[in-house]
Amino acid sequence: MLAYIVRRLLWLPVLLIIVSFITFALGYYGPADPIVALMGQNYDPEVAAQLAHEYGLDQPFGVQYLKYLERVARLDFGESIKYRNQPVLRLLIPRLAVTIQLNVASSFIGVSVGIAVGVIAALRRGELIDRLVVFGVVFGRAVPVFVAGPILLFLFARTIPVLPPGGWDGIFSRSAVMPVLLLSIGPMAVFARQTRAGMLEVMGQDYIRTARAKGLHEMTVVTVHALRNALIPLLTILGFLLGSLVEGTFLTETIFGIPGIGQFAFEALGGRDYPVIITVTLLVAVAYALGNLWADLLYGVVDPRIRQA
Repeated sequence: MLAYIVRRLLWLPVLLIIVSFITFALGYYGPADPIVALMGQNYDPEVAAQLAHEYGLDQPFGVQYLKYLERVARLDFGESIKYRNQPVLRLLIPRLAVTIQLNVASSFIGVSVGIAVGVIAALRRGELIDRLVVFGVVFGRAVPVFVAGPILLFLFARTIPVLPPGGWDGIFSRSAVMPVLLLSIGPMAVFARQTRAGMLEVMGQDYIRTARAKGLHEMTVVTVHALRNALIPLLTILGFLLGSLVEGTFLTETIFGIPGIGQFAFEALGGRDYPVIITVTLLVAVAYALGNLWADLLYGVVDPRIRQA
């Protein structure tokens, strides 16, 4: 297991170089000019040339990319084009803290509630509660964020004004209720569906019948024997979920005006702020890679046979 972890970590720099090269190339050869987006209606060719020279945008692609890799090796991700003379890392860290709080809360609620609901639905297969769960899963997966978000705003901020329509006052404030709820719907539906399917498959296995024949309490059979084995396929989904801690809030933070990574990246895309765009892209790649690695480690925790393989 240790050798496997080391190999995965050694591949991480290669992955980041590939991702950075593709993103850098798309920005360099793309149709939009960040200097034009920065100056807007006040565009002046001479001033634009000075700004391009200041940011090194007038140099060949290879020179720009190698200089970028050199800076990244020193954890220097350059300066924002939109927020002049502001290091990208300094702008990113406080927004990253907001995004992590938001997504950890929504992931915890989505995973825990989804697993609990999936177990109940499997144990009550064919009954009304099972049908309601299946309907909720389909509905939760079918409604996109940009539709569910305005619906929540209309219901709880306008029709029944019990929650603020946006902003951010911390994870334990009323302003976090709707964004957390919105972000938890997707994980909740996925984990409820997969838990239900896994439990239905596991409950028919011979070792479950043997455990019951030994006179074990039904709660012990369900939680220790059935649920533990049903959770193994969910670990892959959990890895992707952990990776989406950075990426999954782009629309949600924009809808509710939350100053996190998602809103920051959305503004960077609109302003052609390529240093910010590349840094956020690298951050998402790292999050997914570490999320998948974490899922692989959990395999060994849940199933000891994997550690022995």
